[in-house]
Amino acid sequence: MKKIAPLFCYSKYQRLIVCLAAFVLWSCHHNAQPSKNTSHLLGKGNLELAGTTFQLQNEVYEAYLKMKSAAKEDGIELLGVSGYRSFERQKQIWNRKYTRFTQVEGLTPEKAIDKIITYSTIPGTSRHHWGTDLDVIDNGVSATGYLLDPKKYEEKGPFGALKKWMDEHANAFGFYLVYTQNPSRKGFYYEPWHYTYRPLSQPMLKEYMKLHFREIFKNENVLGYEYMSDAFIEKYIQENILDINPLVK
Repeated sequence: MKKIAPLFCYSKYQRLIVCLAAFVLWSCHHNAQPSKNTSHLLGKGNLELAGTTFQLQNEVYEAYLKMKSAAKEDGIELLGVSGYRSFERQKQIWNRKYTRFTQVEGLTPEKAIDKIITYSTIPGTSRHHWGTDLDVIDNGVSATGYLLDPKKYEEKGPFGALKKWMDEHANAFGFYLVYTQNPSRKGFYYEPWHYTYRPLSQPMLKEYMKLHFREIFKNENVLGYEYMSDAFIEKYIQENILDINPLVK
């Protein structure tokens, strides 16, 4: 093995070149690494969570309880029905839908994936992984069938009063709608039930965008992965992850 001479054996100019090269390598590596714990961003970490029927980060849960209390004073029985979701849980949802759409409904893998991502995220890309996002209903009214239906949040729907209250008050508690009803917005469909706690989720999104998404999807046994081209992944990032309410970016 060829030995490398100690740094002091080089000329002043050579030492400068070596030091600059070392700095560039360190800088590139350092800047490529997110400062947040990567496993937390992917739903694989051990976040400190609060709650029983659903869970959120401690700060988010405290803000939710304050908002819930304020809503109750106005006759709204605000209830969170979904909060933190682990990577494994999201993978179960994804794989179940992919299997149904391809094996039962007979869709091609590409069409099955396109159908899934109208509402469901690819494992590792869900905002629910962060413990900052939750889905809400009004538990004080009678509603049948699937609750997370946009029609139920319309003015004359069972959750119309809840939606009106959230429009007027949620921001004061730090919560913002993520997937808005904007005809020019792409990606996930309108979700009038999905709110994020901006003080924590906004910086987490910035850190999340430093990750390498091809590596996230790789070797995780996510069904249909082999049909996700680089072009598809780039489109998914721009539309499903980033085409959201500008106030939470």
